[in-house]
Formats: sequence, C-alpha cells, structure tokens
Amino acid sequence: MSSQHHTVAWHASFAMRQTGMLARNLCGGQIPASPVPLAVRSPLTVISFAAAEFAYGTHRVLGPVDLRVPAGQSVVLLGESGSGKTTALRLINALLMPTSGSVTVLRETTTSHDPVMLRRSIGYMIQDIGLFPHFSVARNIGLVPELLGWDPQRVRGRVDELLDLLRLERSLAERLPHELSGGQRQRVGVARALAADPQILLCDEPFGALDPITRSKLQTEFRALAEALAKTVVFVTHDVREALRLADRIVVLDGGSIRFDGPTADFLGSTDQLVAALREHG
Repeated sequence: MSSQHHTVAWHASFAMRQTGMLARNLCGGQIPASPVPLAVRSPLTVISFAAAEFAYGTHRVLGPVDLRVPAGQSVVLLGESGSGKTTALRLINALLMPTSGSVTVLRETTTSHDPVMLRRSIGYMIQDIGLFPHFSVARNIGLVPELLGWDPQRVRGRVDELLDLLRLERSLAERLPHELSGGQRQRVGVARALAADPQILLCDEPFGALDPITRSKLQTEFRALAEALAKTVVFVTHDVREALRLADRIVVLDGGSIRFDGPTADFLGSTDQLVAALREHG
C-alpha cells in the first residue's frame, strides 16, 4: 500500500473514532469537544494553488495565487464581494479550471481528477443550505453515500449517527426541510457535508442567513466538529468576527490577489491598511 493510501486510511479510521467520542461529548452537553492537538495532525498538503489564475477572457478574476493548505487546518478566505473567494472554492472542486497555473487536491491536479468523483469526495456547506425540498432529512443526509454505492443499511446507520452528532432528534429523519427551523436545516446541511466522511469541507458563507444567536451557536459547534474530526476546511466569509471564530489561518483576498496570509494572531496585529480596515469595520 502506498504512503498516500496509508495516510487516507489513517484519516478515515481516526475520524470514525473521533466521531464516536464527539457524539458522546455533544449528547452530554460538552461543547466544544476536545480538539485534535496540532501536533498529531498530518503534515500532508491536501490543497495547493501553484501560480493559479482564473480569467474570463482578458478579465482576471483570481491570481496568480500560491497557497498551500495542510491536512486538518481551517483556512478562512476573507474579503469583500468580488475579491475572488468563491472563485477559489470553485477551482478546488473543479467547477472551474485554472486558465494558468495549477490547483492540486489530494496530490492530484484538478485537471487530472474525475470531476464528479472529486466533488463527491468533498463536503459542501453553502448559505442557502441547498437541501432538496422534496427529499426527507434522511434522504438529504444520505444522498452522497447512496451515490457512492453504500448499501442501504450502512447509509441509514450513518444518517442516525450524524443526527446524534448534530444534536437532531431521530424523529426528524422523515420530515421535509420546510418542516424544520432555520437552525435545524443548517444542522442537516452540516450532517450532509459530513455524510461520506470527506477529508475536505468547502464552506461558502453557510451561516450568513441565520439570526445572530443561532449563527454564533452553530459557528462554535462547527469549529468543534471540524477540529475533533480533523477536517481540512476552506471557509469563505466577509465577516471578520466569523473569520476569527472559525480560522486557524486567515487569507485576505483583494482584487483576486492574496493581500494577507497568516494565523489569527498575526491578522489581529497586522498593520496592513486593508487588514486594519477589515478589523475596524468587522
């Protein structure tokens, strides 16, 4: 077995053990759960941009960008509308292809990946949640595992496990999305993102439409989940407070270029004019 396969197998085994631990912690009200120490997180780079650029004709939207995201790190892309944040996410999941340079995900360039299988191997959280309105909660959560060929009993077991993990009553499994509160729907969205146990989570302002109290609570719970399950997260937001709450590292994009890249402590201490303005108005 190759070293890459060993690493992937280790992550899968580790995440399953952590899921059981976290479910017990969450059900017992212990939030946030104990995170995975940084020292035991894998040094494997799971996402990298190498002089990656995306343009529509002569209009450059992003780049050239050089960026490396190691396994288990939560990176927040912060910036104003049009700064290139969502374009970067779309380059990671191969919805867009770089017009120059390259984007590598799990040691393979996105131009070499089967794009459908790549997208199924990544968890997604978006602002409008994107639940299928005519699918039950259980069907929404179990959709990607079904597409990956899991047997029905395994899918149902995973759905129940995630309902417990996200503190949702199992009696909600057969309800439709419109029968849930906004916070419940967002928890279902998180459960769906985790369903196939992806190593990578891509999040495009998923909590933006929630009321402040629910939003703050879900941010705290999501941070605990991502750390306890050792997920690699790329999270897009324009909210500085959200970035500081969720990030190990903040990348500020401005006009398609990286203006700042560093840990939250460095962000708070930066004298860069744009970073200072973001802090002041955040």
